Amino acid sequence: MSTFIAGLDLARAFYHEAVQPILAKHHPRLSHSAALLGSGSEVLGFDDAVSRDHNWGPRLQLFLSAPDHDCLSATISQTLRGHLPYQFRGFATNWGAPKHENDDQGTQLLASITSGEVNHRVDIQTIDDFMRAHFGMGQYHELRSADWLSIPQQKLLSFTAGEVFHDALGLEIIRQRFTFYPRDVWIYLLACGWQRIGQDEHLAPRAGSVGDELGSRLIAGRLVRSIVLLCFLMERTYAPYPKWLGSAFQQLDCARELAPILESVQLAGGYRERERHLCAAWKVLNRLHNKLQLTKRIAPAVQEFHGRGFLVSDAWRYTEALVDRISCADLQQLAARSLIGGIDQFSDNTDLREAVHLRATIADLYAG
Repeated sequence: MSTFIAGLDLARAFYHEAVQPILAKHHPRLSHSAALLGSGSEVLGFDDAVSRDHNWGPRLQLFLSAPDHDCLSATISQTLRGHLPYQFRGFATNWGAPKHENDDQGTQLLASITSGEVNHRVDIQTIDDFMRAHFGMGQYHELRSADWLSIPQQKLLSFTAGEVFHDALGLEIIRQRFTFYPRDVWIYLLACGWQRIGQDEHLAPRAGSVGDELGSRLIAGRLVRSIVLLCFLMERTYAPYPKWLGSAFQQLDCARELAPILESVQLAGGYRERERHLCAAWKVLNRLHNKLQLTKRIAPAVQEFHGRGFLVSDAWRYTEALVDRISCADLQQLAARSLIGGIDQFSDNTDLREAVHLRATIADLYAG
C-alpha cells in the first residue's frame, strides 16, 4: 500500500487537483459546494493505516442546487467516470461494488483498474438531501429543543467536523447553525449529565461493601462514561461515538488532569481505592462546574452519602442549580417532567442512535 496520508488531506487534494479541474473544463458555470462530511474516521481526524481497510480513499461530497441536481447530476457523474485518473496520490480512485447492505453496512473497498470508467465516490447530492439522510431533517427545518435532544452527538460532530473545500451554496452558513447546542439545551444536558452521576455514584461503594467487586467495577465504569460525557458538555464540544470517545476525550483541556484519575478508577483493586479516585474526580468536576459560572458556586466537592460511610459528589446539587438556570419554557416543562437528557444520555444502543428514520419519533419523547 501507499504511504499513509490523512483521509481529509487526501480528499482536499483530490478535489482541488482532480475533481475541480474536470468541473472547470466540462461544467465551467456550475455553482457547487464540495466537502468531506458525515461518516468516516477521517472526517474526525482519527483515521490511520488500519482505516484503509474499508470506505477509505479518494472521496468527497459534491453539492448542487436542487435544479442543477435534477438536470446535471447524472451528466456530471458520467463526466467524472470518464475523466478521473485511475490513481491519485498512489490510491485507486475506482471503488468496488458495495457489499450487501447487511454485510458490514454496505462497505466499499478501493479496486484498481487500468481501463474503462471509474466507479468514483464523488457523491453528488443536494445539501437538503444530505441533511435528511444524516439528521432526519432538511436544511430548512426549524430546530426545536426536542430536535437537538434527538440528534446523536456523533451526527452533530461529523457534520460540523470534516472540511468544506469549496462553497458557492452556503454550506458553511448551515454548518454554523450546528456548531453547538443553544444555551438552554446545553444547560438542560449538563443537568441531566449530573443526574446520571447522582443515580450511580453511591452504588459503586455500596456494591463493593457487600463483596460484589464485579458489580462495583461495572457501576464505576458507568460513572467514568458519565463523567467523560459531562466533560465534553462542559467544554462545549460534541462527543464522538464509542470507538473514538477516549481519543477525543484526551484532546479536552481537562483530560491532562482527569484522564489519569479515571484510569485509576477503572484499575482500582478494591472499592475503597475506587472510591478514593472517584472523590478526586468529583473535586475536578466541582472546579470545572464552578468555572462555568452558570450557577452560584457549589462547595464542598465531596460529601458523605446519608451517613452510610460512602463518599459522593452529591450530584443532585448541581442538577437542581442548573435546572433553575433554564429560561426556555419548553425545556423548563421538560425538566419538570423528566431529566432523561439527550439521546446519548439515555441510550447507547447503536441501532437506535443510527436510525435516522426514527429521529422524529424520538423527538416525540420530549413532547409530554
